[in-house]
Amino acid sequence: MQIHTPDWVKHAVFYQIFPDRLAKSTQSNKRLLNNPQWEDWDASPTLQGYKGGDLWGVIEELDYIQSLGINAIYFTPIFQSASNHRYHTHDYYQVDPLLGGNAAFQDLLNAAKERNIKIVLDGVFNHASRGIFFFHDILENGPHSPWVDWFKIQGWPLAPYTGDAPANYESWAGIRSLPVFNHDNPDVREYIMEIAEYWTRIGIDGWRLDVPFEIKTPGFWQEFRDRVKAINPDAYIVGEVWGDSRQWLDGKQFDGVMNYLFTGPTIAFTAGDRVNLEMVKGRAYEVYPPLFAHEYAQKIEDLLNLYPWEIQLTQLNLLASHDTARLITIADGDISTVELATLLLLTFPGAPSVYYGDEVGLPGGLDPDSRRGFPLQENWNLEILELHKQLIALRHQYIALRIGNYQVIHTEKTLYVFERIWESEELMIVVNVGEETINISFDGGKLQQQPQKLLYGNGEIRWDDQNVNLSIPARSGCIFG
Repeated sequence: MQIHTPDWVKHAVFYQIFPDRLAKSTQSNKRLLNNPQWEDWDASPTLQGYKGGDLWGVIEELDYIQSLGINAIYFTPIFQSASNHRYHTHDYYQVDPLLGGNAAFQDLLNAAKERNIKIVLDGVFNHASRGIFFFHDILENGPHSPWVDWFKIQGWPLAPYTGDAPANYESWAGIRSLPVFNHDNPDVREYIMEIAEYWTRIGIDGWRLDVPFEIKTPGFWQEFRDRVKAINPDAYIVGEVWGDSRQWLDGKQFDGVMNYLFTGPTIAFTAGDRVNLEMVKGRAYEVYPPLFAHEYAQKIEDLLNLYPWEIQLTQLNLLASHDTARLITIADGDISTVELATLLLLTFPGAPSVYYGDEVGLPGGLDPDSRRGFPLQENWNLEILELHKQLIALRHQYIALRIGNYQVIHTEKTLYVFERIWESEELMIVVNVGEETINISFDGGKLQQQPQKLLYGNGEIRWDDQNVNLSIPARSGCIFG
């Protein structure tokens, strides 16, 4: 079977936005609340407080986002909900009024399209919230509710708010505010399919699917793909699966997954023993113990052999998300870790995703601390910002960095050398995670050409017939073309 994935994703650089935290609009828009009790923007985020970011604020930041070289945005949920993260959906057809509602979203979609920026929304289709109309009707009417078979009711009475009595219904991770849909009910299935179709018709460019592995109804994701792609064959469908995802990446379901199998080894290699273990507790990716270059190469090779190449090119690669601590905090504030990992991210096959604020050095521990308000300009780390701009620009400039073959050339202790090749374009990327400058000579016979021009970083290269001689400063990386 020939696998088809959306071509634009192979050339995309994503920006992940948590809508309550990027920006509050400075324009006067018709708001639901005129004097809201927002949490202070720069204070540590709490589980339940809102900071008041909205979609108009995102529109005002599109010039900045575009200046980074970003051409796609993934939003965590934007639909009406009673939580700052909006994974507790109340109404899948209404953009949350605190974000500006459907009108603000339409304005955002138009403004993004003018800039050729794609928009991917978060689809939370495994569970809803106890505030969704259908579940609320069951709470009011018990077994008489027409929606009683839409959820997994186990007995009566239901106890949605008190921990003292059995909940009597299945909820995600045992959280009573998140009742799980009964996907075996054809009406539920049709309801979710129609939501996906509706927003695809409105003009979104794809769906990121929350915990899709929890939905075990046969054929569900195959139908989801067929119906979304019937409206927009180029829609991107990306699942939140943290591990081996072969069962979903067969060309009939998802185009890619959030590629934590890249994240873990990349942090383990670049951060080494700087990893603050408190910051990775309970998270399903392996960022420790440290890896030497040859071990990292093996992990990367295994990952690149796991899925078809067409799928590799549409994986969503990341270093952090709303579900993890931020890399700079995991690495105990070590900026060189961020620089090395970002170099590896932006030279890897698949679509790189930058979590809002990571490009200016925003710190953050485990959720909810990883969801801080975007910092004021005086608190930006300009070195990290410049690095992102430079690497994103190089990725857009050289097609080899986007769709070229990936080949490891040489590994030695803390030195990792690989190339990306597309037709006559050949780039060599060199990373030294060690504490000392490395001067090394090795056989460069695997290289078709002899890259000599320094495109990024501070290293030096010299060719001696087939031998390549490199000098790479400590804790740094470079690109030769």
